[in-house]
Order: sequence, then structure tokens, then C-alpha cells
Amino acid sequence: MTGPGEESPVTSDFVRSYVITGGRSLPSSDELALHTLVTLAPDRTLPLGAGPEVKAIWELCSGGYLSVAEVAGHLGLPVGVARLLLTDLSEQGHLLRRAEPPRAQNVDRATLEKVLNGLQSLIG
Repeated sequence: MTGPGEESPVTSDFVRSYVITGGRSLPSSDELALHTLVTLAPDRTLPLGAGPEVKAIWELCSGGYLSVAEVAGHLGLPVGVARLLLTDLSEQGHLLRRAEPPRAQNVDRATLEKVLNGLQSLIG
């Protein structure tokens, strides 16, 4: 239980997803991929009437870029619900989005062996 003036923790165990999203349908994964990075836009203020989930997203994203999956994981929300809330904030101009990082490139074995030998010679 929480006392007067205290907010309960944000988890989907206490509130159903359709209540958090207002009954709206969830966005497709094409709109906001799991690896898309989000952060707060500079000089923005928390929207009036923001719910506890939006407030929690606001605090999380104020520290720098996080992926959509990280935001959902930290809040304990289903990914679709987190996507919807992040999409809303992005459309209102509160969030900056950055494309997901490129996939790692394979490096040939000879290059890796040169790096390993160089490191070993430095360490001794």
C-alpha cells in the first residue's frame, strides 16, 4: 500500500494494458523497432496530465538514449504498450529517435590475430 501523496510502482501487474493505452490499438513493430534508441528532446517539459507510466518514461529517457526494449524492461511493461507510449511522446515532439545501430561486421581471422598479438606484446 502507498500513503497519501505516494505513487505506486509502475508495473503491468496492477493495471491492465488496455487501461494504460486507453483502449487504443498497439502500433506495429515497423513504426518503432525494439532496437530504436529514444531520448528526451532538449528543453521539453512533462506533458500536463501525464500518467505514471509516462512520468517513468520521462525519468528513464532523461539520462540519455535507451532502446525501446530497455524502456519496456525497466518499466515492466509489455513492449507493445511501451511502443505506444513512446510513439505518443515522439509525435508530440518530446522524444528524439535514432535508428537502431548497424549490425556488426565480420572481421577476417588474420586481422583478429594481429590485434591479439599486438595486445599480447603490450601486456608482456
